[in-house]
Amino acid sequence: MHKYRLLLSRYFKPYLRQAAWLGALLLAGVILRLLNPQILRNFIDAASAHAAASVMLRQAGWYLVIAILIQGLSLAETWLATNIGLLATNRLRSDLARHCLGLDMSFHKQHTPGEMIERVDGDVGTLGNFFSRFVVEIAGSLVLMAGILVMMFTIDWRVGIAFSLFTALTLLLTYRLKDAAVPHYRKARQASAELFGFLEERLSGTEDVRANGAVGYVLRRFYQQSRPVLRHWATAAGVGVLSFGSAWVLFAIGAAISLALGAYLFQHGLVTIGTVFLIFRYADLLNQPLDSLIRQFQDLQQAGASAIRVLDLLALRSAIPDMGQRELPSGTALAVHCEEVAFSYPQPEGARSIAEGNEDENTAQAGEADHLLSGINFHLPPGTILGLLGRTGSGKTTLTRLLVRFYDPVQGVLRLGDAPLPELPLALLRQRIGLVTQDIQLFDASLRDNLTLFDPAIPDQRILAALAELGLLDWYGTLPQGGLNTKLEPGGSRLSAGEAQLLAFVRVFLRDPGLIILDEASSRLDPVTEARLDRAVERLLQGRTAIIIAHRLRTVQRADRILILENGRQVEYGERQALANDAGSLFARLLRTGLEEALA
Repeated sequence: MHKYRLLLSRYFKPYLRQAAWLGALLLAGVILRLLNPQILRNFIDAASAHAAASVMLRQAGWYLVIAILIQGLSLAETWLATNIGLLATNRLRSDLARHCLGLDMSFHKQHTPGEMIERVDGDVGTLGNFFSRFVVEIAGSLVLMAGILVMMFTIDWRVGIAFSLFTALTLLLTYRLKDAAVPHYRKARQASAELFGFLEERLSGTEDVRANGAVGYVLRRFYQQSRPVLRHWATAAGVGVLSFGSAWVLFAIGAAISLALGAYLFQHGLVTIGTVFLIFRYADLLNQPLDSLIRQFQDLQQAGASAIRVLDLLALRSAIPDMGQRELPSGTALAVHCEEVAFSYPQPEGARSIAEGNEDENTAQAGEADHLLSGINFHLPPGTILGLLGRTGSGKTTLTRLLVRFYDPVQGVLRLGDAPLPELPLALLRQRIGLVTQDIQLFDASLRDNLTLFDPAIPDQRILAALAELGLLDWYGTLPQGGLNTKLEPGGSRLSAGEAQLLAFVRVFLRDPGLIILDEASSRLDPVTEARLDRAVERLLQGRTAIIIAHRLRTVQRADRILILENGRQVEYGERQALANDAGSLFARLLRTGLEEALA
């Protein structure tokens, strides 16, 4: 029960006032449900005694009024419970989304976006009833059950004892079986998450799938991924029904007991025919709280599986600790120091042991693995531009990702200004570093939201000033009517690669970072867009330190210094002009060979 207490204390506790109102509605409904059988008993006894029609009509009128009140209370209770459930689950979704965004890149490389959507939304959605009704309905059911048993004792002590034992047996059986289906529901949720991950990947690659005639193969794989979902959900549902099916058999036994006791008492002249009906009606009414408890425990089985997965996710900690307290000077170019840096990517979960019993051997092998980067040393004074060269797979992009702390080096130190990166808060570090990658992420939102990344505090005047500063007002004028309100399609499908990079430059310019990292696109651009890019890059780099992963001669000519990587090792570093003038340098040979061809 510890996992349930954790979730309730964190996400249900803020809504205790609404829960109190919900409890009051449930209590009022309990009282009315206990009264209605009494009215029916009086009506039957009055009819048996040939009472006046006015008396019987009055009893019928009260029964109708109470029935309407019960329905009204039920409506209010449902609305309030739904509201509490949505408020609590939305807070949990928000916390999970924030937590996932804060986890390191190693985690996100191991889990697909589709799987995370299922974890953040699907698992939390299963907890909706747990937050909205579980505690209050359990309490309401117990109160109604206690009230019914008290009423039965007032009728006859033998009726009270019989149904107290019956209730205790049913509750004991329900409690014993409450966790039977939890492991199966947990497997079912994981299978659903994997299916969502598969769908997300294939849908995002629709163009390649269709162009290569792979639709049939994708569908076959979809069927294969769907089978575990069907199997696990069917097993979980079956175990859940079997777990509580025995309790429903007890309900029928309870009805038979009520009829037998009523007949016995009536034959001995101890009760009226109306009281016999009252005993049966209370026995039938007793099934409601028992059935409610059974349904709540069934929901608890699904909620238990989801609660475990949610708490497991919240318990994960980023491999990149955010404990820095240092500050950086604002509005100035930043120095970069790289001292004996080495790095290798962490192994995926489960890769360290193939079978139980060989974990130590695999761990030793992992520790002996070669580093992807090794022995990297360079220093960039403020305002210096570094051209980073190397073949594909040489470690260029990895080195830049270390600077924004997507990963931490396994050896050596990276400094921004005079501060080691771990001593800087992550938010400050990433605010002061502008990163433009080859794959620009554009969202299904307005141009304004894509440029500000949904920050409403950035005024339109500042956005337009940034466009003018980067020489992009002419490009901005070619957009459809709407200006900053122009809606971009998902993924920026109507924009060229160069235009997407232009938007990324504006994003960076709005943040005014002290270090710019450009992973230059290698694809050829049309002359007009290329000219715009060159002007934007020139303005973007003014007064800032920059690291440019270069593939073209024109880009290299912007650099003050050159760093060349090969197989993760630094093979040459120095002033660009000095290296170009040294006929024996690797950089000079690259220039003679042709940069694009040599680095292909």
